[in-house]
Amino acid sequence: MSRIVLTTIGSFGDLHPKIAIALELRRRGHDIVFATHREYQHKIEALGFEFHRMRPDNTALNDPEEMARMMDLRTGTEYVVRNWVCASLRETYTDLMNTAKNADLIINGEGVLAARLVAEKLGISWIPTVLQPLSFLSAYDPSVLPALPAIFQLPGFNLIAQRGIRPLSKLLSKAWAKPVYQLRQEIDLPPLKGNPLIDDKYPPGLVLTMFSPVLAKPQPDWPTNTVLTGFTFYDGSEGGRQLPSELEQFLNAGEPPIVFTLGSAAVVSPGQFYEESIKAVNHLNRRAVLLMGKNAPPANLPNSIIAVNYAPYSQLFSRACAIVHQGGVGTTAQALRAGRPTLVTPYSVDQPDNAARVKRLGTSRTVSRKQYIAKRVAKQLNELLDNPNYAARSIKIGAIIRAENGVNVACDAIEKQLKAV
Repeated sequence: MSRIVLTTIGSFGDLHPKIAIALELRRRGHDIVFATHREYQHKIEALGFEFHRMRPDNTALNDPEEMARMMDLRTGTEYVVRNWVCASLRETYTDLMNTAKNADLIINGEGVLAARLVAEKLGISWIPTVLQPLSFLSAYDPSVLPALPAIFQLPGFNLIAQRGIRPLSKLLSKAWAKPVYQLRQEIDLPPLKGNPLIDDKYPPGLVLTMFSPVLAKPQPDWPTNTVLTGFTFYDGSEGGRQLPSELEQFLNAGEPPIVFTLGSAAVVSPGQFYEESIKAVNHLNRRAVLLMGKNAPPANLPNSIIAVNYAPYSQLFSRACAIVHQGGVGTTAQALRAGRPTLVTPYSVDQPDNAARVKRLGTSRTVSRKQYIAKRVAKQLNELLDNPNYAARSIKIGAIIRAENGVNVACDAIEKQLKAV
């Protein structure tokens, strides 16, 4: 039995894939410890796992203005790295070091830059988890990066030009990583050969790539030690969590609705998303479910629309006729698995790239945040629902995703790595 520290920062989209593999690793006899935001303590401890607070705290979950800065299409990624991840690097390192002192292995989300420092200092292995194709910045499978000049988003941009994206990203983010270089020097670790955010961020051992090959296939410029597992799903329904009774009654009372959700992060700063969505479904004369988080439900909703704070996607999405969402990889994965067509309105970070990928799959359409107004949304949904090709393609992709077993593939790879150490 090995003692394994799972550490992540971010939203439920970052946390839930780690919970999925933690449950299976515990079933296989390993001792699992979580180090993450204090806001997730109750969720982790309710599952029976040892929990350790790791800074930074995720105060943005209750701060719409801070979340809006993080979700800015052009500057959100830089803001998160500079003002959240790297600004708290020393605190993250201290907290994670205290948690991992007796550990055999660290499995980390990409945002936990301190994981590598702790692992190197303790002389143990670390396994990064990659949740979305954007992370690899592949020249052979180009990604959409809103922070880069518009020319890099042009369709058919040739391979030679695409190869310039990674060096350009490295140059743009060089200053962001300065705290990493400084802390490595302070704790007597050798200097890095490259940029820890771009081209020097993976270990010589395993890299767990926890998305489906449906979303992106392995490329020549991915790390050679990458294992593509498929999605790893968890949303609470595995523990018997059911849909709220009023939602269950609503679903049983009529035609499958359109589900509107902004995940667990963008929902904190939704803008006019819900107001415009209500107008759109009224125009279409459709039923709708609004997943609103902590936002107050709109007053005087018609009987054709229900608003709830949360529902397990795995139980709700398959009962929808379509899903409108922000393009986070966790929400995207659940929608693909459900086999339902989607309309994506991407906010920031990996979401524009995820939106482009599901559009290419033929399961989705996209409308930008700036263009998310009722008339345009209604038109997009009409085209999505009236064209049978979207539903047929979604059903086909859903069957492929459901046949995968990302959790077992991931845990097999982790145990193989443990034996190799």
